[in-house]
Amino acid sequence: MSKVKYYYDSETLAYRKIERRKRRTFKFIGLFILAAGLFGFLTMFITSQYIESPKEKALKREMSNLQLQYQLLNKKMDQAQLVLEDVATRDNHIYRLYFEANPIPEEQRRAGFGGVNRYKNLEGFDNSKLIIESNKRIDILQKQIVVQSKSLDEIAKLASEKEQLLTAIPAIQPVKNEDLTRMASGFGYRSDPFTKARKFHHGMDFTAPRGTPVYASGDGVVVRADNQSSGYGNHIRIDHGFGYVSLYGHLYKYNVKKNQKVKRGDLIGFVGNSGRSSGPHLHYEIFKDEERINPLNFYYGNLSAEEFDELLKHASLENQSLD
Repeated sequence: MSKVKYYYDSETLAYRKIERRKRRTFKFIGLFILAAGLFGFLTMFITSQYIESPKEKALKREMSNLQLQYQLLNKKMDQAQLVLEDVATRDNHIYRLYFEANPIPEEQRRAGFGGVNRYKNLEGFDNSKLIIESNKRIDILQKQIVVQSKSLDEIAKLASEKEQLLTAIPAIQPVKNEDLTRMASGFGYRSDPFTKARKFHHGMDFTAPRGTPVYASGDGVVVRADNQSSGYGNHIRIDHGFGYVSLYGHLYKYNVKKNQKVKRGDLIGFVGNSGRSSGPHLHYEIFKDEERINPLNFYYGNLSAEEFDELLKHASLENQSLD
């Protein structure tokens, strides 16, 4: 039971009972609730501005860690860019130069991405600039790597072709020097042994005893081994690829057959005197794109400088050929 309160009325000189008014009570309650709400709001505002919640602290640590990771990522991209630039420099100035390929223009290597904004979905965040720049760098690096990868694939193909070319070119003398009687006639105008007329001699004649070994001057495939070509007698033709064909004429006999693959230095036949020939010797020709060329220009595979000079001296003499 609530206590009854009284007050002294000086006019009536008597105690009177204090009557509570409901309206006043509700007013006091409303003011109290308002004051409590305002105090709570101020407390929350101050707390949110100056005191971090555990969740906010965790998010802040995560954001700081992400910024650090992006910085480390950019450093790694800087290192990758330097390595890629070094490879590109060697590619343009060594590899492509050696294999006679055109250098890749710098603008092609460093081309960006124009047109549509590829990074619109990354805009509007606190660290959008950092994220967009990192993504741009990654995309450009990926494109440069693709360009460089394709270039190296091309270089590998050129290297393979170069290796095949170097092994295919007829680069050695088909008869060994120690087996030669002499180098009878070279490429150029010579006296015909039968008509004595001056005419062009399209190959080189190597005088050697009948049965002397004859060797393939480069890798290739035997396309002919017969005596069906006028004047050459028993002869062999080897297709070396890249437009090169070598011919070995006036043979005594063959050591290969048509469609057989041969390597440089393989024994393919023996010196003879078949066909239009005035004595045992090997008639040797080289074709490039179906045009006869001077075989003397290709003897870099098995002759010393002195031997080549001696061969050059004999080949330049305008003497009588043997066929």
